[in-house]
Amino acid sequence: MTTTYEQGMSMLRSHFGDRADAMVEKLGKISSDFADINVTFPFGQLYQRSVLDQKTRELLAIAAITCLGAGTPQLRLHAYGAMNVGATKDEIFEVIIQMIAYAGFPFATNALFAA
Repeated sequence: MTTTYEQGMSMLRSHFGDRADAMVEKLGKISSDFADINVTFPFGQLYQRSVLDQKTRELLAIAAITCLGAGTPQLRLHAYGAMNVGATKDEIFEVIIQMIAYAGFPFATNALFAA
């Protein structure tokens, strides 16, 4: 039987390739509990749900991170992940452009530069 952690790592790798292991290792050096939660909750549970496809989930992550106005490394990672699961650069940019209406120009501009 596959554990939630193993499912999460598999999902992380499908989105982020080798960057997944590096990210989890880096987080684990700071806090192994944080690294475990970061794998099991979003990627071992939420991303396993079947209602939305993985491309949509990554585009939503980009939209949310853009609206938060911080998290440049995470935005870069999710842009990379979005392309790995089928999104185009134009779709990523279009999501960020739409976030101008919700986050404003400064946050959307920063997100565009990060992506």
